[in-house]
Amino acid sequence: MPQRKLGANGPTVGALGLGCMGMSDAYGPADRNESLLTIDAALDAGVNLVDTGDFYGSGHNEMLIAEALQGRRRGDVILSVKFGAMRDPAGGWVSYDARPAAVKNFLAYSLKRLRTDYIDIYRPARLDPAVPIEETIGAMADMVKAGYIKHIGLSEVGAATIRRAAAVHPIADLQIEYSLVVRGIEDEILPTCRELGIGVTAYGVLARGLISGHWSKEREKTADFRRFSTRFSGDNLDHNLALVEALREVATARGASVAQIAIAWVLAQGPDIAPIIGARRRAQWAESAGALALTLTPADLHAIEQAAPKGAAKGERYPAAAMAHLDSERR
Repeated sequence: MPQRKLGANGPTVGALGLGCMGMSDAYGPADRNESLLTIDAALDAGVNLVDTGDFYGSGHNEMLIAEALQGRRRGDVILSVKFGAMRDPAGGWVSYDARPAAVKNFLAYSLKRLRTDYIDIYRPARLDPAVPIEETIGAMADMVKAGYIKHIGLSEVGAATIRRAAAVHPIADLQIEYSLVVRGIEDEILPTCRELGIGVTAYGVLARGLISGHWSKEREKTADFRRFSTRFSGDNLDHNLALVEALREVATARGASVAQIAIAWVLAQGPDIAPIIGARRRAQWAESAGALALTLTPADLHAIEQAAPKGAAKGERYPAAAMAHLDSERR
């Protein structure tokens, strides 16, 4: 697999990473054995960046990954872990905590669940409005010095917060949603990352399946968190699926799938961007990995832009309550 370096101070990772959230959370029940086989397939294909959060399935995802990694050399895998979101026993979202003491507490539990003595990239999942980012990063820097964290990352924060964090400790990467239909980072956030030598790990590159080429109007009432997304409902869905059909024409002309074109487009946006593929099944992973064989020409990129222009999608990427917690969306 081609390699990409995460920023000036981060690790070198495979051009595609594996996001494991859906194996434990958000998209309904997952098949445990298929999840383990999917992780194996991705690692065997050259993936080394495996992304999770301690709140995915309230710890289930970390334990699943630990099981999948048994028998593999620890140094061959780069574990990226988000922390800070707190949940209740019913799986509801309670609050967020990025105080220095909480950083160390969350880290201690993640190390146990992952069966490791260090985490490669540790990151607050969101900006805690009650805690200055300098305090959170300072506590993480202490953990770097102690050897429990190799690199510090950020997630879903804006340019001003990125600058403040980077002034405390070098930042390896920013994890943030970026796809053909979510391009807000291009205005200020991505240029800031590039100025400061910070890589980008892009999640949601298929917009949670919306631009995978496999979504349909018949799935509008799906029983997972997408039912709360305005992008997946009503007239917005009709509009967005029309964009997908336009992309399908471009994909067909290249002998590729819609998903492969969408992933290849993100890969083409710069060598400092590593897409994270949220596959739950081996077939999903195999299709997504096919994007690595695509080299998009200027003509291809123009055709893609014509099919799905910047800002063309309708609906928000999260429900209103969740959008309010995104520092990256503040203007």
